[in-house]
Amino acid sequence: MTALPVLLCALFLPPLSGQGRELATRGLRILPTDSPQQLAEKAVRVVPSDRQLAWQKLEFQAFVHFGMNTFTDREWGLGTEDPKLFNPTDFDADQWVEAVKAAGIRGLIVTAKHHDGFCLWPSRFTEHSVKNSPWRGGKGDVVGEVARACRKGGLKFGVYLSPWDRHEPSYGDSPRYNEHFKAQLRELLTGYGEVSEVWFDGACGEGPNGRRQVYDWEGYWGLIRELQPGAVISIMGPDVRWIGNEAGVNRESEWSVIPVARMDDRPAEKDPGGIAGLAAQTADLGSLAAIEAVAKAGGRLIWYPAQVDVSIRPGWFYHAAEDDKVKSLEHLLGIYDASVGGNAQLLLNIPPDKRGRIHENDVRRLKELGDTLKATFAVDLAAGAKFSSHLATWTDGLSDADRARLVCENLLELSYECDLRAAENFDVAVIQEDVRHGQRIEAFALDAWDGRDWREITRGTTVGWKKLLRFGAVETTKVRLRILKARANPDFPKLGLYLDASGASSPGTRGIRRGG
Repeated sequence: MTALPVLLCALFLPPLSGQGRELATRGLRILPTDSPQQLAEKAVRVVPSDRQLAWQKLEFQAFVHFGMNTFTDREWGLGTEDPKLFNPTDFDADQWVEAVKAAGIRGLIVTAKHHDGFCLWPSRFTEHSVKNSPWRGGKGDVVGEVARACRKGGLKFGVYLSPWDRHEPSYGDSPRYNEHFKAQLRELLTGYGEVSEVWFDGACGEGPNGRRQVYDWEGYWGLIRELQPGAVISIMGPDVRWIGNEAGVNRESEWSVIPVARMDDRPAEKDPGGIAGLAAQTADLGSLAAIEAVAKAGGRLIWYPAQVDVSIRPGWFYHAAEDDKVKSLEHLLGIYDASVGGNAQLLLNIPPDKRGRIHENDVRRLKELGDTLKATFAVDLAAGAKFSSHLATWTDGLSDADRARLVCENLLELSYECDLRAAENFDVAVIQEDVRHGQRIEAFALDAWDGRDWREITRGTTVGWKKLLRFGAVETTKVRLRILKARANPDFPKLGLYLDASGASSPGTRGIRRGG
C-alpha cells in the first residue's frame, strides 16, 4: 500500500472507450426527470455481479506486504536496490497461510511488485527480480510458493501489482511502459492458477525522462477480464472501491449502490475508480440525496462495494522496531465490527519479517482474534426461532407499489418478530439483507420484549451484506426488528443473536470509531 498523498494524486481515471467503457458503465441510468421514488426503485434494481458477490462472501482477507523493503527497512523503495539484498533465511508460505487462517481470514493478496519495481517472481521482462537474488540460488518464486500454499490451505489467492515502477527505464514513456506492465500482468494471470483479486493503487510519479506516466487502465482491465474473468479488480478498477483511509474506519451508512456522473451517457473523467478519491473526503456516497444530486446532471447507478484496508502494525512492511506495536485485540475487534459488520470487506495487512515468516507477535494476535470471533459467533441464539412479519391492517388494501412508496417515505414501518421460545441472554446482533435483490434498508431499530412492552435496544442505518451491532446484555424471550425506512419492501432480513466472547461487548469499548 502507498501513503495517501501519492495515492490520491492519480485516483481519477481518464475517459474510456470500447471494452473499457463496457467495464466501467454497468448499472442503470438516472435522469434529471426521475422522481425520488423512481430513483429509489432504480437503486434497488442495481445488484452485484457474480464476482462481486463471491468477493463479498469472503468478508475478511489478508494483505501481505513483502519484498525489497523488508530488507532495507523502508516503506517505499527507490528502485536502485541491489537484488542481492533480498534473501529470506526461512521463507515459509505455508506458515503465512496457517497464521492468517487462524484469524478466520479467507483470502490472501501478496505484493508481487511494489513501487521499487522488484518482482517476487522471476519475470522475463526485468532483471530486477528474485531470479537475481541469492534466495533459493536464484531459482525461487515467492508468488508461486504463496499461490500453492493458498490452494493447499483453502484460501483465495490475489495479487497486488504496483503500476508505479521506480526501477523500470520505460516508466514515463507511456505506450512503452504500458506494454511492459501488461506483459508482467499476463505472467501473473497465466502462471499461478486461479487469481481471485487483482489489486491496484493509483500511485504515480515521474519517470527517468521527467514525465508522468499515463496508465492504460482500459488495457489492464481488459486483460484481466480475458485471462481471469472471475477476478475482481479492486481500488483502481470497476469492481471494488477503496474506503478512503488506511486506519480501518468506514462510514456509519456504507452503501454499495453508488451514483456515478456521466455526460451524454459516456464515461466522465471521474470514472468509477475515481470514487476511491471521493471516498477520502466524502461522508455520503450513496444516500438518496447523493443520488438525486448526480441525477440532476445525468448519471448511472453502479454496484461498487467498499474494502477497508489497514495494517496490523503501524507500517505496511516489516520493521523490527514495530514488534511491540502490533494492534491490540480490542483494536482489531473494533476494526472488524466496523468493516465486516458495516457492509464492507476487511483487508488486514500482515507483513512477514526478514526470515520470510510472519512474526510470533503477529501470529499470536491473529490467533487471539480468530479464537474470539469463533467463540462469539459459534452459537446463533436465534437459530430455530419462530419469525413473523407485521404490517398495519390498514395497509391490506394497498398495492405493493404503494406500500413501497410509504416505506420509502418513512410513513410506514415494517416489523419482524422473533420468538426465541425461551429466555436468551445476548449482546450482539447481526442483520443481513439478500443483496442479490439489491440493498434496500435505510434505517432500522431492534427491540426486546420486557414482559409487558417492547423496549428499543439499538438502531442503525444501512444494512447491506452485513450489519453487526453490539449493546449491553439483554435477556428476553422475543426480539423485534423494525424497518424504519427502506427503498422498497425489504426481503425478509436474516437476524442472528450472539453472546460476545471478548469481554468487551458494550458500545464504546472498541478502539475504533467510524469516519465521515
